[in-house]
Amino acid sequence: MSQPAYPAARAAAGRIHAKLTHHLATPKHGREIAAPPDNRAIEALVEAAFWASLRREEGYMPRISLAYVAPEAVSWPLLFERRLPLASRPLTRLGPAVERPGIHLGVWQADGEFFVWGATRNLPPFCTVLEVVEPGLLVVKHSRGSEGEKFVNVAVLQGDEIKIIEERPAGSAECRGLLNSLLGFDKEVPGDSASILVPLAVSMRGHGRGGSLLVVPAQTEHWRESVLQPVHYSVAPPFSALAALAKEHVAEGEDGHWTDSLRRSVDGVAGLTAVDGATVINDRHEVLAFGAKIIRRDGSPLINEVVVSEPIEGGQSEVVEPSQLGGTRHLSAAQFVQDQRDSIALVASQDGRFTVFAWSPCENAVHAHRIEILLM
Repeated sequence: MSQPAYPAARAAAGRIHAKLTHHLATPKHGREIAAPPDNRAIEALVEAAFWASLRREEGYMPRISLAYVAPEAVSWPLLFERRLPLASRPLTRLGPAVERPGIHLGVWQADGEFFVWGATRNLPPFCTVLEVVEPGLLVVKHSRGSEGEKFVNVAVLQGDEIKIIEERPAGSAECRGLLNSLLGFDKEVPGDSASILVPLAVSMRGHGRGGSLLVVPAQTEHWRESVLQPVHYSVAPPFSALAALAKEHVAEGEDGHWTDSLRRSVDGVAGLTAVDGATVINDRHEVLAFGAKIIRRDGSPLINEVVVSEPIEGGQSEVVEPSQLGGTRHLSAAQFVQDQRDSIALVASQDGRFTVFAWSPCENAVHAHRIEILLM
């Protein structure tokens, strides 16, 4: 292959291949898995998707998902009579047909050439997927679970910037536990609290209005000391539909189907965060209030610094003033977590940034985890 027109494609290919190979080297308990693409395949996928992302079809930006998988490896594939070349023009033209979530264009190779063979909704476990998020922004991920419906992000490319996700951030197991759960690498407790927070975070980010979600212990009412009373939209009794559905998800285990009812319930709770103020749920996923105004608890000091990190290779934590994190939502969330150290706060920005605030006993400070890279 000649020098690619998108230099980051070649620069990223080796790093992405190494990360995919590392992921696929973990025990799979006898399951058949999809083979990872080699460097040349990754380069071809990235280059074609990047240039397709900059094109328009009748004025619309393409939203394309490419799955590197042989057609015989999926069930019920939609097969083209004639294969299409893996190039930006065909991808852009196909974009309107496959822009809905869960539909992937299948890509494979034969005789040294890469081609698009059709489309599929079904993927084998650990199938490599490349998704066009917006012009110039690509996400490489792989499927997990028996139905290939869940994904783990591996890398994000934006322009010349390449970010490889670090699934084992530095620090002790105690300090990285929350982030590992959000990354999807902790499988010991399928369906734990963090596994429900992931789709909540995705849905919060998806509504685009920005919002805050506070997760507090179910066994105490201490959180009320950190919100203005009376709470404007207090919920009594606590709304427990999501809690009930989450229990069913736990009973099904890691490979259970993520039901439509659970998706609707998640979207319903996430929708409350679009209202001005914070939504409050407990760690049993029961909704306690929304539109809550966060205040500094009586006798608590004003927060003056926060540790910030992003889960990427080579990323370093830094200590910043809360005002550097964003607007009022971020400042109030950081203050809440400093005052309520057994709680966490999730904050979505209108520009797509997403931050999880949690108290770090290792750093003796509020830690702001920038995780939008995991939610794309």
